[in-house]
Amino acid sequence: MEKYDFEIALKVRDYECDIQGIVNNANYQHYLEHCRHQFLEQMGDSFAQLHNDGIDAVVIRAELDYKYPLRPGDEFLVRVKLGRQGRLRIIFDQEIVRKPDEKLIVSAKVIGVLTKNGRPQSPDILLEGFEKAGITFDQV
Repeated sequence: MEKYDFEIALKVRDYECDIQGIVNNANYQHYLEHCRHQFLEQMGDSFAQLHNDGIDAVVIRAELDYKYPLRPGDEFLVRVKLGRQGRLRIIFDQEIVRKPDEKLIVSAKVIGVLTKNGRPQSPDILLEGFEKAGITFDQV
């Protein structure tokens, strides 16, 4: 976990699986997003509060590499490491690993930007909460 800023533990629910008995590919994006939301809340903010303040966090690119499937009842960890690309892009390097054996399930790179009235904003508005937690934006 040293190289990640945050992780959450989750468990596969039966309804998240397809007819093949494995987690449907779209659900992995839900797991990754839930981790990012929980991470932001731990930093003292939330996507809802940002929106109420006129700031929207928008995913502009998601790259997922599916390595191994999860099955009903599997316990797993979702991790996130924060980075930055240029002035405006926030990089979320993420992974999903099966909890008992740390088997890599998904590796992902999710790129987002903050917008206000549809215009990109600097992610510096988030820095205060992250700095209090000892987390810095790594330049990518």
